[in-house]
Amino acid sequence: MKSPASLLQKLRNEKNKLSDRLAAYIVTDPSVLPSVQTLISEAPSTDRTAIGGALRAAEARCTLTKPDVARKIRNFTQRLGDLAVQGGYSAASSDDTVTRLPSRDDQPGRPARGGELLEGEGKTKLVDPFEPVLLPR
Repeated sequence: MKSPASLLQKLRNEKNKLSDRLAAYIVTDPSVLPSVQTLISEAPSTDRTAIGGALRAAEARCTLTKPDVARKIRNFTQRLGDLAVQGGYSAASSDDTVTRLPSRDDQPGRPARGGELLEGEGKTKLVDPFEPVLLPR
């Protein structure tokens, strides 16, 4: 990202595009983080929220494949101290479904309780209604 200001001018009033494009830049080349800091200093408050969301989206994309980069993005965001950026970052992390952990109901081999009435190959065998239900510990 050679000129952070040009990104702001090009995507003015388009917060989703700004967030998506910035996240893509960060994921493909984490060395642009200093330019992101310049971008934040030049951006109005509403754009800073979108930038925070972009940082969180980039971190989420890197978590499984590039954990070092994800940690670098998280640390960068924490060091900024900009409330608008951190607000956008937090809002984006509350919307994350990418990092959802599998629940007990997602385990293979167990029919989902309450919805699945048939089991087996071709779903031709009735589920035992008296089978004990696993309770959370």
